[in-house]
Amino acid sequence: MPSFILTKELGRLSRWLRILGYDSQYFKDDNRGSLIIAALRDNRIILTRNRHLSSLRGVRIVLVKAERIKEQLGEVIKALGLKPEAERMFSRCLLCNVELEAVDKKEVKARVPEYVFETQDYFVSCPACKRIYWSGTHWGNVQKTLAKIGL
Repeated sequence: MPSFILTKELGRLSRWLRILGYDSQYFKDDNRGSLIIAALRDNRIILTRNRHLSSLRGVRIVLVKAERIKEQLGEVIKALGLKPEAERMFSRCLLCNVELEAVDKKEVKARVPEYVFETQDYFVSCPACKRIYWSGTHWGNVQKTLAKIGL
């Protein structure tokens, strides 16, 4: 499965790729050299809207032309031939990009809304930032978005 590093103008796209289970580092720095080093070191594909970056050699770069997030997501999926898998979706922290771990329901009682605790049985947590996730309406919203872009 490919890993990505996204330049600062693609923050929303990095979150969507994480939703789909892709390792997607969000690179906020303007230092082009640091970006290339990070991409080479971690074997990541650079995703950018910056035309100047797209001409660099020695590293794989995809120039994202679309301006809207759904179009960007579709463009990247098609350009790289990605095949999002349902079992990988929601497997990464949307904030940290760290792989999520299953957590016992009893452990999250004080950390989630009461209604969520009563209606959900499966929870995952980010080992880095400790954020808790559960299956909610966002799952259906993601499925609708993917259907709209032809997946």
